[in-house]
Amino acid sequence: MKKLIQNIFGLRKDVGLNFYLADFFFRKILRQNADTNWAIHHSSTVLVPHNIKRGKNVYPGDSPGNYIEALNGIEIGDYTNIGPHVAILSTNHDLVDNSKFTKEVPVKIGSFCWIGINAVILPGVELGNFTIVGAGAIVTKSFPEGYCVLGGNPATIIKQLDIDACKQFRDTKYTS
Repeated sequence: MKKLIQNIFGLRKDVGLNFYLADFFFRKILRQNADTNWAIHHSSTVLVPHNIKRGKNVYPGDSPGNYIEALNGIEIGDYTNIGPHVAILSTNHDLVDNSKFTKEVPVKIGSFCWIGINAVILPGVELGNFTIVGAGAIVTKSFPEGYCVLGGNPATIIKQLDIDACKQFRDTKYTS
């Protein structure tokens, strides 16, 4: 019965019915994050969701405590996971007049990335495919080549991933 309901309403198979009930209550009745067209966790905040370009199986804000601000735009590639309490910021306040925001290039996060708990991605950052951002990392600059693990504050590369193994994983698991 559960599978039938999931198929009829296009519900994700990796989250339970309680997630959708809470989402309905907070987005539709209380109007919290009402502008998002995907289910998000009631403790997350997604600002300017129409400026977010999402790939396949990407749901920014579905983990608890996310803060995602997309004033200047955010692009997220296919199959990227965003852990709990992650902040993704696409703008800063003006240094002189904090009622104004700076114009920045959109944040770009590649496909098959994983953003760990309490990580922060700052405006203008670009992360290539298969980039893992470790727990608590503060990403202040771009790593467009991807295939790496980032950690620290400010984030630096702490490990390179095997590009061939990543591509083989992608090709065997996600191509039809």
